[in-house]
Amino acid sequence: MIQKTRQAQCPAQVGIESLDNLWFQLSGTICNLSCSHCFISCSPQNDSFGFMGQKQIRDFVEQGKSLGVKEFYFTGGEPFLNKEIYGILKDTLAVGPATVLTNGTTIRKRAAQKLKNISDATIYSLELRVSLDGFDARSNDRLRGSGSFDSALKGIIALVEASFLPIITAVQTWPDTEHPAILEKFKALLAGIGYTRPRIKIIPALNLGAYKNMRKDTPDEILVTEEMMVGYDQSQLICSNSRLVTEQGVYVCPILLDSPEANLGGTLSESMRPYALTHKTCHTCYRYGAICSNFSTSASEGPPSHK
Repeated sequence: MIQKTRQAQCPAQVGIESLDNLWFQLSGTICNLSCSHCFISCSPQNDSFGFMGQKQIRDFVEQGKSLGVKEFYFTGGEPFLNKEIYGILKDTLAVGPATVLTNGTTIRKRAAQKLKNISDATIYSLELRVSLDGFDARSNDRLRGSGSFDSALKGIIALVEASFLPIITAVQTWPDTEHPAILEKFKALLAGIGYTRPRIKIIPALNLGAYKNMRKDTPDEILVTEEMMVGYDQSQLICSNSRLVTEQGVYVCPILLDSPEANLGGTLSESMRPYALTHKTCHTCYRYGAICSNFSTSASEGPPSHK
């Protein structure tokens, strides 16, 4: 008897019913740090994607407004290397809420006060997300480079003193069993600088870019199939409600910047089409959900939930 050949699994198609969030690769892949776990290998030498200008972003913000965008996000690279960031934020905050994802190392009192002045002049919220991957210099700097902990902490202090409540974002590079203890150490660190009710977001490591190159083991990666989407809350996937604008076109999400097939066209209208989850890294989003959102994990919640 001849056995039937097993059919190839079909990757899930995720449609976009509404464009709720619009991301900008503000500084491209240019960063003042070279983090060993960066999923797009940003560094001072990586100019694969360049800076975006104020007029270019203003045009896309207007496109986003016409399509019903509710929030705007600015990432990189390091966004504060782009000297036009303050004007860009003023333009954007006239339309809706904005979030900047930064390593915090370039932010000092003067920059924090400029951000505060911009924030005070609008009815919309300005959020700052600061990456800090360890609760001390040893644990942080092994990933982000020597001196980065002290420099980022100064940036966080400047933001807190300017009355911001920055979201402290850390990539989980420790076992789940250590999660509660490490969160407590983060809380103690931040309490010591006067940030007594911190917002902390822990995200999983992504097997891409520099992080993939430094790993000695090969993690299991699973293709997200049509069958896996049955009964699944599609809104947990950023590709169902967001797009990323770069100087080279519109991409499906910030995570797949280095994937040419993730470029969906030159305009937002062109990008409003379903995307096939052919990249196995999509399973990380499927498993954890809301990786790129501003959702904050409190110390009492333990490790990120596994879906």
